[in-house]
Amino acid sequence: MAFDESQPQSGELPSDASVPKVVVSRISLYLRELQRLEAAGRATVSSGQLGTLLGFSDAQVRKDLGFFGQFGYPGVGYRCDELIRAMRDILGTNQAWPVVMVGVGNLGQALLGYRGFGRQNFSIEAAFDADPAKVGEVVQGIRIQPLDELAATVADRGIRLGMLVVPANRAQEAANALVAAGVEGIVNFAPVTLTLPPGVQQVAVDLAIELEQLSFAVTSRFSRMAASVGDSAGEASDVSLPPAG
Repeated sequence: MAFDESQPQSGELPSDASVPKVVVSRISLYLRELQRLEAAGRATVSSGQLGTLLGFSDAQVRKDLGFFGQFGYPGVGYRCDELIRAMRDILGTNQAWPVVMVGVGNLGQALLGYRGFGRQNFSIEAAFDADPAKVGEVVQGIRIQPLDELAATVADRGIRLGMLVVPANRAQEAANALVAAGVEGIVNFAPVTLTLPPGVQQVAVDLAIELEQLSFAVTSRFSRMAASVGDSAGEASDVSLPPAG
């Protein structure tokens, strides 16, 4: 394991273009696990222990962290508090991120009540909906606003991140409104690909796709098991029995 007592400075971090998205996803997983370990009173962890907890090899953990510098201490491993701070620096969650939501249907209301955002320095500061019947309602302490107040709210509160929780046929229109208001990154829960200008980032969250991936994994597993059982049965049928008597 490569160790270095120094922590990488923010100016030394690689550009996002040079880091595979799957690596960034695993950094988030490492951060969650480290936070859980620290809350349980754990002070240090090795790459092997961290990898085992998440189903990765120790080499994978070291390779992922190697994109951003060298961490840890010989004979000690990683100090949980230091690695948590480093990962927050990497992910940009070492600061508060106000978020604006467009679309306050059933899923939107559930997201407004999700407490996990706050633990990672995200907070939904404003919510908007095109339905006049919803405007003015208060959900989880947030008053639903009309869309014509979006630009002013984003500017007044310095909001750079947005969530789209609208039907597919309204997603592009809502995304355009967020971009026009100055939002720089959008999490899109609608099952449609958005067309955004350069410089505006997007992350798609399609729950149906996630279920499809899961069903594929389960189906493939049972297909392999069935094939294995079939092969075993075939081998057994080829065994020659001695003649009776």
